[in-house]
Amino acid sequence: MNDEIKNRLNTLGGRRFWLSLVLIGFAVYPFLMSDYFIDVAFFFGIYALLGLSLNVVLGEVGLFDLGHAGFYAIGAYTTAILNTTLGIPVLMLLPLSAFTAGFFAYLVCSPIIHLKGDYFLLVTIGMGEIVRLALLNNPFGITGGPNGVFGIDYPSLGFMDIDTSLKFYFFIWIVVGLCILGLMSLQHSRVGRAWNCIREDEIAAEANGIDVRSFKLLAFVIGAALAGVAGNIYASKLMIVSPESFSFMESCMMFSIVLIGGMGSVPGVLIGAAAISLFPEIFRPMAQYRMLFFGAAMILMMIFRPGGIWPRKRGAIQKGQALKGIKKPLLPGELPGA
Repeated sequence: MNDEIKNRLNTLGGRRFWLSLVLIGFAVYPFLMSDYFIDVAFFFGIYALLGLSLNVVLGEVGLFDLGHAGFYAIGAYTTAILNTTLGIPVLMLLPLSAFTAGFFAYLVCSPIIHLKGDYFLLVTIGMGEIVRLALLNNPFGITGGPNGVFGIDYPSLGFMDIDTSLKFYFFIWIVVGLCILGLMSLQHSRVGRAWNCIREDEIAAEANGIDVRSFKLLAFVIGAALAGVAGNIYASKLMIVSPESFSFMESCMMFSIVLIGGMGSVPGVLIGAAAISLFPEIFRPMAQYRMLFFGAAMILMMIFRPGGIWPRKRGAIQKGQALKGIKKPLLPGELPGA
């Protein structure tokens, strides 16, 4: 028992060391780089937040969502329209953008949440495209059509405006850090365990008294709300939003982030977001071929690492492997120790 406790303490100490090293690196990075590379890290943060939002739906519950860019767009346009027309400060619109995207997710997903697999996937694709086309057609003259909405203010804390690359860098990564803390605590809560049961076996989960429909909707609402937060920060950084920023390809990129990193894994999502946001910059000198390299990398990933770069270790599996005296699965009719 003492050896087990020592091993756990050593593991915990190692994790704290690496976590401290990463945090120090993130704090020092912007002071050593130019504004261009700080902006690259900012968009890395945006994709990390979007990846975390989709990970709630895809990684935790196992629902295939290829229309997630629609919620991202709703958060961005909520911020853009209300800020430019009513003058509401951007930071005050942050929770409202999350609420609007989450409420829209609840409305559109309530009738379809019972669908499974490919059927659900196809409906979410249509949902994302409906949002994009609605923005493009300028309903009630408020979305600006193809030109979008421009003239969005910078966020302001009252005593300080967030108006430089350095300030936006710390802003997005503070938000990402808070989301990571919240989602990791959620993973170990009753809600997280219910999500995992639904992902592994929906029928068994329902048989054990889990309200499958409610927990699925909850995952969709939380994921959409986080995407709305990302939309708010994106809109305030660029000061303009247009429908072309929220295309089907954006949803595919978010989907790729979760698949590359590892479904259900928070560290994996960060790695996937880094790959998606930094890959185009690495291959910018070969711009016309970079999607070819990206496609080849995705194929190789699916062949050699189908679980992702950093797959999540499930607690039940780890506990099962730790049981003493069981060397192999028992065959029918076989006695333990035979």
